[in-house]
Amino acid sequence: MAPSLEKTIYVGAFVHSKSLQELEICQMGAIGVDENGTIAFVERYVTDEAPRKKDGWESAKIVKVGENGFFFPGFIDTHIHASQYPNAGIFGKSTLLDWLNTYTFPLESSLSSLARAKQVYNRVVSRTLSHGTTTAAYYATVHVASTNLLADICLEKGQRAFVGRVCMNTLSPDYYRDASIEDGIRDSKASIDYIQQIDPNAELVAPIITPRFAPSCTSECLRALGDLHRETGVHCQTHISENKPEVALVKELFPESKSYADVYYAAGLLTPKMILAHAVHLTEEEVALIKACGAKISHCPASNTALTSGCAKVRELIESGITVGLGTDVSGGFSPSVLEMARQAIWVSRFVAMNDGDQAKLSTEEVLYLATRGGAKVVGLEEKVGGFEVGMDWDAQMIGLGAVPDGGESNLEADDPVDIFGWESWDDRVAKWVYNGNDKSTVAVWVKGRLVHQTSRYER
Repeated sequence: MAPSLEKTIYVGAFVHSKSLQELEICQMGAIGVDENGTIAFVERYVTDEAPRKKDGWESAKIVKVGENGFFFPGFIDTHIHASQYPNAGIFGKSTLLDWLNTYTFPLESSLSSLARAKQVYNRVVSRTLSHGTTTAAYYATVHVASTNLLADICLEKGQRAFVGRVCMNTLSPDYYRDASIEDGIRDSKASIDYIQQIDPNAELVAPIITPRFAPSCTSECLRALGDLHRETGVHCQTHISENKPEVALVKELFPESKSYADVYYAAGLLTPKMILAHAVHLTEEEVALIKACGAKISHCPASNTALTSGCAKVRELIESGITVGLGTDVSGGFSPSVLEMARQAIWVSRFVAMNDGDQAKLSTEEVLYLATRGGAKVVGLEEKVGGFEVGMDWDAQMIGLGAVPDGGESNLEADDPVDIFGWESWDDRVAKWVYNGNDKSTVAVWVKGRLVHQTSRYER
């Protein structure tokens, strides 16, 4: 990707997570981003003109955020099926296994058509960017050409992404599966090679090995993918313990394994580069195994509720030492918004608290951490993205909140959904955004210093 043409100083309020419990809110700051999209300095409590006085930054471009707005790190979606986006919101009364056969496999198989894949992938990448998602871990389909097309589109639009060709050699319909293990490994290698060719240094786009989930892969298939993981060193992603019938099916299909997690462990897939989605019904032994192996978990609260899969005990996972991020899990999840997942994670934690006590509840600060720094750790990019530190890339969103005029009347169609009356503290403003904001609140988005999304409210 070409570097930006000029140094830029982003002036105004900024908010980011310092730790799981601590959110830093700087009401007036300046963040300097160099020509390569890297944060060169961060200054707190400055005047408008102070940043220009820095040596070498006298002619830098200035971007200011509005009075009620702030800069926030880009969201990281650690689990999303790009190929399922047209079905977002369509799941009826189904649960996981019948949902796959009724809705998912027919749609995904149709993306063998590059014209249809282009329509779907262009829209899902644009839509997620509009919601402030600067990094996404995408599942594509079994098709090499359309998987590669998704990587091309992410690179063209400037979204940071992990793109995976889905691997499966059983369970799914005959018309939509790998013809053989050998074919599946060959096709996965082809997609890995292509993605590494178009972005050799993985500046934005990287491949990810993607066994759909254990029931759709034989033991031999999983072991072959484990070998591929070891040979290539690229990340992996899959599902685990999403609902109880699925867990029972895994026990039936893999009687030699001690647990669902052990299936992946035996295949050589349970490593620090593995992203496990859901993890709703893990046993204590599985939690210990995942922690020992350093694998990561993507919490998908909206999907788990929509498909009546259950409530993941996120507090227990975090306290066990497992790294957790948030995933939209489109289209099991109904929304491509990570901000919506932050809200949903709060609600799910409160359902858990009904049985486990108040300590299970997640706070606003904690879900924003999971949406940014937590997600960055899940995908192995914690040194690059997720916060505003010198040396990190400028993956950021400009948030604009609506000011309510004195009389209270205004054009509600054009207004931001978050109403700021003027007496709110900054903590209150952030909380209002978390609970009421949507893509209309996202004025502009940058990835590695490049402006990749803007609305009419953005003033250059």
